[in-house]
Amino acid sequence: MSRSRRDRAAALLAKPGFRTILRRLPRWRGVVVLNYHRVGNRAGQPWDRTLWNADADFFAGQLKTIARHADVVTPEQVVALARENRRGRHVLLTFDDGYRDNYDIAFPLLRQNGLTATFFPVAGFLDEGGAPWWDELAWMVRRATRETIELGDDRLPGALPLGPDQDETIAALVALYKTLAGDQTDLFIEEVAEKTGAGRCCVADSAELWMSWDMVRELRAGGMSVGGHTMSHPILARLPIDSQEREIAGCADRLEQELGSPMRWFAYPVGARDTFTVDTQQLVREAGVELAFSFFGGFASFARWDSLNVPRVHVGPGHGPDLLQAMLGLPRHFARW
Repeated sequence: MSRSRRDRAAALLAKPGFRTILRRLPRWRGVVVLNYHRVGNRAGQPWDRTLWNADADFFAGQLKTIARHADVVTPEQVVALARENRRGRHVLLTFDDGYRDNYDIAFPLLRQNGLTATFFPVAGFLDEGGAPWWDELAWMVRRATRETIELGDDRLPGALPLGPDQDETIAALVALYKTLAGDQTDLFIEEVAEKTGAGRCCVADSAELWMSWDMVRELRAGGMSVGGHTMSHPILARLPIDSQEREIAGCADRLEQELGSPMRWFAYPVGARDTFTVDTQQLVREAGVELAFSFFGGFASFARWDSLNVPRVHVGPGHGPDLLQAMLGLPRHFARW
């Protein structure tokens, strides 16, 4: 589906007449897990703008539609539903990383619509601040003092343009970062900082990016669920086992220290098929996790249930299926389940 078609399809969610279509949805054996990162206005932002799933008004329209026509569930309910293989229009809403707009914008709108969601903050971002690697790469491209970047080998397709609106260059650098071994990533960030002329993004530049632990506690008190997303958001499969364990177990420890409860839910950073392994899943299991979520699209069918690889669907225009496909297109094939 082209971007323009995705935009038109997703826009239907905010239209009142769309409810007559949604009433025809079958009840399925499984759960549609929708994933968000950021909500708000991305215009002019120095960060990776692909992380914004919707502005506040569009998100509010989505929630109104979901509240009328779906059964929004908690992770605890998902565990029970999978065990019972129960039919329904079950939808789980999730947010990754711990961005401040999750608290400022998404949380009030969720409460207004009587809905719950599950948030997966990166513990180290809440502890220490700073820009994550994808946002820092975007920041360096947009703040560059040079016109192009070239790495001098075949890692990039020649010289790429730099500047405030060079989203394709940002996408290419982010994609390259995802292929690197864990011990190469810091060197790559330093190389980009030097070759863009922007230098590194300091903590002060990203001071408003993240929620505080007090905000996370308020989410919990307001009926939201909270899970883990590692200490620093590395691609776990690119790390040796002992480093993976530190990322997962360290996150579990911080959640228990701050929230007073164990880490029962977990989202794999990036979440593509090659970003976690069976060893990663074993470490997550040993940390006490009951549900772990990937992020490469698809329906979480109870007939093929894997509690440590629950697929999620990207929301909104950009890449992958949008919310309309998740709630209308995919379930047409679920009736037999």
